[in-house]
Amino acid sequence: MNNYIEPFLVDFEHIVKLIEAARSRAYSKVNVEMIMLHFNVGKIVSDRVSAGSWGDKTVGLLAEFIQNRFPSISGFNRRGLYRMKQFFETYSEPTFLSTVQFQMNVNEDNVVKFVSTLLTQIQWSAHLHILSKTKTSEEKLFYLLKAANEKLSVREVERQLKTAVFERTMLANQIVSTTMTQLPKDLFKEPYIFEFLDLPEPFSENDLETALIKNLHKFILEIGKGFTYMGNQYRLQVGNKDYYTDLLFFHRDLQCLVLFELKISEFEPEFLGKLNFYLEALDRDVKRAHENPSIGVLLCKGKDSEVVEYAMSRNISPAMIADYETKMINKKVLADKFHQLFEMLSLKEENNG
Repeated sequence: MNNYIEPFLVDFEHIVKLIEAARSRAYSKVNVEMIMLHFNVGKIVSDRVSAGSWGDKTVGLLAEFIQNRFPSISGFNRRGLYRMKQFFETYSEPTFLSTVQFQMNVNEDNVVKFVSTLLTQIQWSAHLHILSKTKTSEEKLFYLLKAANEKLSVREVERQLKTAVFERTMLANQIVSTTMTQLPKDLFKEPYIFEFLDLPEPFSENDLETALIKNLHKFILEIGKGFTYMGNQYRLQVGNKDYYTDLLFFHRDLQCLVLFELKISEFEPEFLGKLNFYLEALDRDVKRAHENPSIGVLLCKGKDSEVVEYAMSRNISPAMIADYETKMINKKVLADKFHQLFEMLSLKEENNG
């Protein structure tokens, strides 16, 4: 049978791709209609309740009315209707719209349209997670953009919320802003969380590298979509010696190589020297002419912030030193860590001023 279809395989594969593309477009259209339905129903419920013409009993009667008309439909019970009300109120609230306008540089006349388009790119179940597990407008917008831009599944959105990606990204941004390196905003995290590795203590750098490669898909989800894996123990030849890097990626949006170097100990200044050596070798011998300078990330099992600041103060390569954890950590701990760092840096600025 395989030999028989081989001459037609190219055409067959083309037709399969057409089917997949059509199904994807159809699903996207269904999702757009579903999200707008929930938004519009939420608006009506919100308007009536706010005006005092509807109470909790009326919302319950509406749920029964819908159930009688559409017995097979789900999600339109009393609780579901209140979720739709919350959905509408959250994303039409002036504070949220002004946050979008400021952060996304959207014209005031277009901000409602921008939000509407963004919301329809995300599944309803993912919306429910974001609504219930975030507090500020900035945090909500962060996860909405991440879910839409990276086409995250509901499960992936749930993990991002559980592992406090917003706090970790903001923490990394705060750290990066204090160094001389030119790193893109919102790309890195602090710390990285690799709870999926299930590594027994103690483990070696080779154990860590092997486990990350075995869980490459989950590792890329943690570091962020846009990374293309190029290999581990990537060989660099300088002079008459061979050197081997840990994990090398190419970032499609940034158009540059990104090197992750792994350490199982606390950060030491000499680690940075070796990383810079690798980045120089990558830029001279591996980077293509149209690509941007390579970026390096040192993943360490802990670090002293003051030691990092001293080490990075004269560093001109685009590099970052980040912690990693092999177990899930409490979201509040990360939030407290961010606020402590922010206060420390603010106090330092005041003293220098």
